[in-house]
Amino acid sequence: FGRIKRIVDQWLAECLKCSGGTYRAQLLYRELADMACERVAAAITRSHMDDRPVKAILDPFNQMGSTSQVNFTTSKKLLWHTDSNKCHVNYAVLDSNWEGEFCRVVERHPKVKAYVKNHNLGLEVPYRIGGDTRTYLPDFIVQVDDGKEDLLNVVVEIKGYKGENAKVKKEALETMWVPGVNNSGGFGRCISAEFTEVYEFESAFDDLVAQAIKQAGDYALGDPALQSTSGEAAPSA
Repeated sequence: FGRIKRIVDQWLAECLKCSGGTYRAQLLYRELADMACERVAAAITRSHMDDRPVKAILDPFNQMGSTSQVNFTTSKKLLWHTDSNKCHVNYAVLDSNWEGEFCRVVERHPKVKAYVKNHNLGLEVPYRIGGDTRTYLPDFIVQVDDGKEDLLNVVVEIKGYKGENAKVKKEALETMWVPGVNNSGGFGRCISAEFTEVYEFESAFDDLVAQAIKQAGDYALGDPALQSTSGEAAPSA
């Protein structure tokens, strides 16, 4: 308890910022207190990724899914007819016009080998908020050729307004889910990305791919900085 108390005291003193008329005593509310605890726990997990790697607990009955198993009908009107050379599912069921723009960007990118909208795929990311366990569905999975033998899997979230719930989801994806998948073996290499400005999707995705190619090249050349932090800079299975 003494060590945990010191961590919490340090977090309150150095990390907590109160704005908009809020004050520290509000953390006595159970929901806010649970959210604060999750933030502290996530920070501890990130700081020990090298010596205490995150491990994924797989569904024993359905460890791996495939787009070949996708077959459903939808009444939604907002659809994108996908390029069959880039996507195995004939339509992407969109939640917004922004997602349609993202489909256009990835289909035109020469380094994208495949992509799919995460609709009825069964891909869920568990997270906790306010003491409650929930799941959320990332928007897309994109496979990128970054120069390595296996393709890089990019889990993409398209987000406009970023409320507290969105921040918690992003933290769970980056801190727990992606490292867990990379450490489990057998599922390739995985990173996450978030795109928040629709007019910058193309340039932002170009930058993402360029950075992935650079990291793959640096890792292949034996860059000491990447070799010592492979779980963070260049995830590998």
